[in-house]
Amino acid sequence: MAENKSFSSSCRDLVCIEASRVLDSCRDRDLYEDVKVYLTDFGQEIIEHTGNVRVKCAKIAWSCITVDPVQFNRGFYSVNIKFFINIRFEACVGGRNQEFDGVTALEKRVILFGGECGVSTFKSGSCDNPCDPEPSHEESNTPTATVEVASPVVLGARVVEERNCHTCCCCCHVDEIPDRACVNIGAPLCRSGGEKVLVISLGIFSVVRISRSAQYLINATEYTVPDKECTLGEENSAGCLFRTMEFPTEEFSCASYAARLGSSNDKHCGCRGDNSY
Repeated sequence: MAENKSFSSSCRDLVCIEASRVLDSCRDRDLYEDVKVYLTDFGQEIIEHTGNVRVKCAKIAWSCITVDPVQFNRGFYSVNIKFFINIRFEACVGGRNQEFDGVTALEKRVILFGGECGVSTFKSGSCDNPCDPEPSHEESNTPTATVEVASPVVLGARVVEERNCHTCCCCCHVDEIPDRACVNIGAPLCRSGGEKVLVISLGIFSVVRISRSAQYLINATEYTVPDKECTLGEENSAGCLFRTMEFPTEEFSCASYAARLGSSNDKHCGCRGDNSY
Protein backbone atom coordinates (compact mmCIF):
# COMPACT_ATOMS: atom_id res chain seq x y z
CA MET A 1 0.00 0.00 0.00
CA ALA A 2 1.39 3.40 -0.96
CA GLU A 3 1.99 5.90 1.80
CA ASN A 4 -0.40 8.82 2.06
CA LYS A 5 1.97 11.78 1.59
CA SER A 6 0.01 14.97 2.21
CA PHE A 7 2.94 17.39 2.41
CA SER A 8 6.08 18.05 0.45
CA SER A 9 9.31 18.84 2.27
CA SER A 10 10.82 20.55 -0.76
CA CYS A 11 8.95 23.82 -0.44
CA ARG A 12 9.02 25.65 2.89
CA ASP A 13 8.27 29.27 3.59
CA LEU A 14 7.29 31.67 6.36
CA VAL A 15 3.57 32.39 6.39
CA CYS A 16 1.37 34.48 8.67
CA ILE A 17 -1.58 32.80 10.37
CA GLU A 18 -4.25 33.95 12.79
CA ALA A 19 -4.78 31.71 15.83
CA SER A 20 -6.05 31.90 19.40
CA ARG A 21 -3.35 32.61 21.96
CA VAL A 22 -3.94 31.36 25.51
CA LEU A 23 -3.14 34.25 27.85
CA ASP A 24 -4.06 32.65 31.17
CA SER A 25 -5.48 29.39 32.48
CA CYS A 26 -6.19 27.55 35.71
CA ARG A 27 -7.40 24.20 36.98
CA ASP A 28 -9.64 23.59 39.95
CA ARG A 29 -11.59 21.01 41.91
CA ASP A 30 -14.87 22.29 43.32
CA LEU A 31 -17.04 20.65 45.94
CA TYR A 32 -20.76 21.44 45.91
CA GLU A 33 -22.62 20.16 48.95
CA ASP A 34 -26.38 19.81 49.36
CA VAL A 35 -27.36 21.39 46.04
CA LYS A 36 -31.08 21.38 45.35
CA VAL A 37 -32.30 19.13 42.55
CA TYR A 38 -35.27 20.27 40.47
CA LEU A 39 -37.57 17.34 39.70
CA THR A 40 -40.57 16.59 37.53
CA ASP A 41 -43.99 16.04 39.06
CA PHE A 42 -43.34 12.30 38.96
CA GLY A 43 -40.01 12.66 40.75
CA GLN A 44 -41.47 14.99 43.37
CA GLU A 45 -44.20 12.47 44.11
CA ILE A 46 -41.62 9.72 44.59
CA ILE A 47 -39.50 11.60 47.14
CA GLU A 48 -42.64 12.49 49.08
CA HIS A 49 -43.08 8.77 49.78
CA THR A 50 -39.50 7.62 50.28
CA GLY A 51 -36.23 8.72 51.82
CA ASN A 52 -33.98 6.09 50.23
CA VAL A 53 -32.63 7.52 46.96
CA ARG A 54 -29.49 6.67 45.04
CA VAL A 55 -27.88 8.22 41.97
CA LYS A 56 -27.52 6.09 38.83
CA CYS A 57 -25.72 8.59 36.61
CA ALA A 58 -24.96 12.29 36.21
CA LYS A 59 -23.74 14.28 33.23
CA ILE A 60 -23.39 17.92 32.27
CA ALA A 61 -26.17 18.76 29.84
CA TRP A 62 -25.36 22.40 29.12
CA SER A 63 -23.31 25.34 30.36
CA CYS A 64 -23.48 29.13 30.21
CA ILE A 65 -20.22 31.14 30.19
CA THR A 66 -19.90 34.92 30.38
CA VAL A 67 -16.78 37.09 30.49
CA ASP A 68 -16.81 40.49 32.21
CA PRO A 69 -13.95 42.95 32.79
CA VAL A 70 -12.83 43.40 36.39
CA GLN A 71 -13.18 46.99 37.54
CA PHE A 72 -10.05 48.80 38.76
CA ASN A 73 -7.89 45.91 37.56
CA ARG A 74 -7.13 46.45 33.89
CA GLY A 75 -6.48 43.40 31.78
CA PHE A 76 -8.24 40.98 34.13
CA TYR A 77 -11.61 39.37 33.47
CA SER A 78 -14.17 37.50 35.49
CA VAL A 79 -15.23 34.20 33.91
CA ASN A 80 -18.67 33.27 35.20
CA ILE A 81 -19.70 29.68 34.57
CA LYS A 82 -22.98 27.95 35.25
CA PHE A 83 -23.27 24.19 34.76
CA PHE A 84 -26.62 22.44 34.31
CA ILE A 85 -26.42 18.75 35.22
CA ASN A 86 -28.90 16.01 34.37
CA ILE A 87 -29.13 13.35 37.06
CA ARG A 88 -30.96 10.04 37.04
CA PHE A 89 -32.10 8.68 40.39
CA GLU A 90 -33.48 5.38 41.61
CA ALA A 91 -35.77 4.95 44.63
CA CYS A 92 -37.70 2.11 46.21
CA VAL A 93 -41.42 2.84 46.51
CA GLY A 94 -43.89 0.17 47.53
CA GLY A 95 -41.33 -2.58 47.04
CA ARG A 96 -40.61 -1.52 43.46
CA ASN A 97 -37.66 0.37 42.01
CA GLN A 98 -38.62 3.61 40.33
CA GLU A 99 -36.34 5.74 38.17
CA PHE A 100 -36.77 9.48 37.78
CA ASP A 101 -34.72 12.41 36.46
CA GLY A 102 -33.76 15.79 37.80
CA VAL A 103 -31.71 18.88 36.99
CA THR A 104 -29.36 20.86 39.19
CA ALA A 105 -27.37 24.03 38.56
CA LEU A 106 -23.84 24.84 39.75
CA GLU A 107 -21.99 28.14 39.59
CA LYS A 108 -18.27 28.84 39.32
CA ARG A 109 -16.32 32.10 39.01
CA VAL A 110 -12.62 32.64 38.29
CA ILE A 111 -10.46 35.70 37.61
CA LEU A 112 -7.96 35.39 34.74
CA PHE A 113 -5.70 37.75 32.83
CA GLY A 114 -7.03 38.46 29.35
CA GLY A 115 -4.91 41.40 28.26
CA GLU A 116 -6.15 44.55 26.62
CA CYS A 117 -7.06 45.38 23.07
CA GLY A 118 -7.47 49.01 22.04
CA VAL A 119 -8.65 48.46 18.47
CA SER A 120 -12.02 47.68 16.94
CA THR A 121 -12.19 44.53 14.84
CA PHE A 122 -14.47 44.23 11.83
CA LYS A 123 -14.98 41.08 9.78
CA SER A 124 -16.89 40.59 6.58
CA GLY A 125 -20.23 38.85 6.81
CA SER A 126 -22.17 36.67 4.43
CA CYS A 127 -24.02 39.56 2.82
CA ASP A 128 -24.54 39.17 -0.93
CA ASN A 129 -25.84 42.71 -1.46
CA PRO A 130 -22.97 45.17 -2.08
CA CYS A 131 -25.34 48.06 -1.32
CA ASP A 132 -26.01 46.83 2.20
CA PRO A 133 -25.03 49.64 4.61
CA GLU A 134 -23.66 47.07 7.08
CA PRO A 135 -21.61 44.54 5.05
CA SER A 136 -19.42 43.72 8.04
CA HIS A 137 -19.89 43.25 11.76
CA GLU A 138 -17.81 44.38 14.72
CA GLU A 139 -16.39 41.82 17.09
CA SER A 140 -16.16 42.45 20.82
CA ASN A 141 -12.77 43.19 22.36
CA THR A 142 -13.60 40.80 25.18
CA PRO A 143 -11.38 37.68 25.16
CA THR A 144 -12.79 34.19 24.73
CA ALA A 145 -13.16 31.83 27.69
CA THR A 146 -13.03 28.05 27.28
CA VAL A 147 -14.00 25.56 29.99
CA GLU A 148 -13.10 21.87 30.00
CA VAL A 149 -14.83 19.78 32.65
CA ALA A 150 -14.75 16.09 33.55
CA SER A 151 -17.85 14.05 34.35
CA PRO A 152 -19.32 15.04 37.74
CA VAL A 153 -18.32 12.91 40.71
CA VAL A 154 -21.40 12.05 42.76
CA LEU A 155 -20.61 12.18 46.48
CA GLY A 156 -24.09 11.63 47.92
CA ALA A 157 -27.79 12.35 47.69
CA ARG A 158 -30.48 12.61 50.37
CA VAL A 159 -34.05 13.69 50.90
CA VAL A 160 -34.64 16.45 53.46
CA GLU A 161 -37.67 18.32 54.75
CA GLU A 162 -38.33 21.60 52.99
CA ARG A 163 -38.40 23.51 56.29
CA ASN A 164 -35.01 22.07 57.27
CA CYS A 165 -33.32 22.80 53.94
CA HIS A 166 -31.01 25.60 55.07
CA THR A 167 -27.71 24.42 53.56
CA CYS A 168 -28.77 24.20 49.91
CA CYS A 169 -26.61 26.44 47.72
CA CYS A 170 -29.35 27.02 45.14
CA CYS A 171 -27.98 29.43 42.55
CA CYS A 172 -31.11 29.85 40.45
CA HIS A 173 -34.88 29.46 40.36
CA VAL A 174 -36.63 26.68 38.50
CA ASP A 175 -37.85 29.21 35.91
CA GLU A 176 -34.23 30.18 35.15
CA ILE A 177 -33.23 26.69 34.02
CA PRO A 178 -33.05 26.77 30.19
CA ASP A 179 -34.99 24.34 28.05
CA ARG A 180 -31.76 23.02 26.53
CA ALA A 181 -30.81 21.64 29.95
CA CYS A 182 -34.08 19.71 30.19
CA VAL A 183 -34.24 17.99 26.80
CA ASN A 184 -33.37 14.62 28.34
CA ILE A 185 -35.77 14.90 31.26
CA GLY A 186 -38.86 13.99 29.26
CA ALA A 187 -41.32 16.11 31.27
CA PRO A 188 -41.63 19.69 32.56
CA LEU A 189 -40.04 20.49 35.89
CA CYS A 190 -42.26 20.78 38.95
CA ARG A 191 -42.87 24.40 39.95
CA SER A 192 -45.21 23.89 42.89
CA GLY A 193 -42.72 22.18 45.22
CA GLY A 194 -43.61 19.91 48.10
CA GLU A 195 -42.84 19.05 51.69
CA LYS A 196 -39.55 17.35 50.80
CA VAL A 197 -36.51 18.40 48.80
CA LEU A 198 -33.87 16.23 47.13
CA VAL A 199 -30.30 17.51 47.55
CA ILE A 200 -27.07 16.17 46.07
CA SER A 201 -23.33 16.65 46.65
CA LEU A 202 -21.04 16.75 43.62
CA GLY A 203 -17.36 17.15 42.84
CA ILE A 204 -16.26 18.93 39.65
CA PHE A 205 -12.80 18.91 38.05
CA SER A 206 -12.36 21.72 35.52
CA VAL A 207 -9.80 23.64 33.47
CA VAL A 208 -10.54 27.23 32.45
CA ARG A 209 -8.50 29.21 29.93
CA ILE A 210 -8.85 32.63 28.34
CA SER A 211 -7.55 33.48 24.87
CA ARG A 212 -7.39 36.15 22.18
CA SER A 213 -6.79 36.09 18.45
CA ALA A 214 -3.20 36.83 17.40
CA GLN A 215 -1.02 36.67 14.29
CA TYR A 216 2.06 34.45 14.07
CA LEU A 217 4.79 33.69 11.55
CA ILE A 218 5.33 29.95 11.14
CA ASN A 219 7.23 27.60 8.87
CA ALA A 220 4.79 26.15 6.37
CA THR A 221 5.04 23.32 3.86
CA GLU A 222 3.21 23.33 0.57
CA TYR A 223 0.33 20.88 0.34
CA THR A 224 0.49 18.22 -2.35
CA VAL A 225 -2.03 15.76 -3.73
CA PRO A 226 -2.05 12.48 -1.75
CA ASP A 227 -0.53 9.42 -3.43
CA LYS A 228 -3.05 7.03 -1.90
CA GLU A 229 -6.03 6.18 -4.11
CA CYS A 230 -9.58 5.92 -2.79
CA THR A 231 -10.78 2.29 -3.01
CA LEU A 232 -14.00 0.65 -1.90
CA GLY A 233 -12.32 -2.52 -0.70
CA GLU A 234 -13.28 -6.13 -1.29
CA GLU A 235 -16.55 -7.68 -0.22
CA ASN A 236 -14.77 -9.83 2.33
CA SER A 237 -12.41 -7.05 3.43
CA ALA A 238 -12.89 -7.91 7.11
CA GLY A 239 -11.79 -11.49 6.50
CA CYS A 240 -8.82 -10.37 4.42
CA LEU A 241 -7.74 -8.00 7.16
CA PHE A 242 -8.08 -10.72 9.77
CA ARG A 243 -5.94 -13.13 7.79
CA THR A 244 -3.14 -10.57 7.56
CA MET A 245 -3.05 -9.97 11.32
CA GLU A 246 -0.15 -11.47 13.25
CA PHE A 247 -1.10 -14.26 15.64
CA PRO A 248 -1.04 -12.92 19.25
CA THR A 249 1.32 -15.54 20.65
CA GLU A 250 2.09 -13.54 23.78
CA GLU A 251 -1.56 -13.55 24.82
CA PHE A 252 -1.38 -17.33 25.17
CA SER A 253 1.84 -17.32 27.20
CA CYS A 254 1.46 -17.18 30.98
CA ALA A 255 5.07 -16.08 31.43
CA SER A 256 4.75 -13.10 29.12
CA TYR A 257 1.45 -12.11 30.71
CA ALA A 258 2.99 -12.22 34.19
CA ALA A 259 5.93 -10.12 32.99
CA ARG A 260 3.62 -7.47 31.58
CA LEU A 261 1.53 -7.51 34.73
CA GLY A 262 4.57 -7.13 36.94
CA SER A 263 5.92 -4.20 34.96
CA SER A 264 2.71 -2.19 35.41
CA ASN A 265 1.03 -0.73 38.46
CA ASP A 266 -2.22 -2.57 37.84
CA LYS A 267 -3.52 -5.15 40.26
CA HIS A 268 -5.22 -8.38 39.21
CA CYS A 269 -8.63 -6.70 39.59
CA GLY A 270 -7.74 -4.04 37.03
CA CYS A 271 -7.38 -1.24 39.58
CA ARG A 272 -4.27 0.89 39.84
CA GLY A 273 -1.90 0.20 42.65
CA ASP A 274 -1.96 3.77 43.88
CA ASN A 275 -4.96 5.78 44.96
CA SER A 276 -4.60 8.44 42.29
CA TYR A 277 -7.35 9.20 39.88
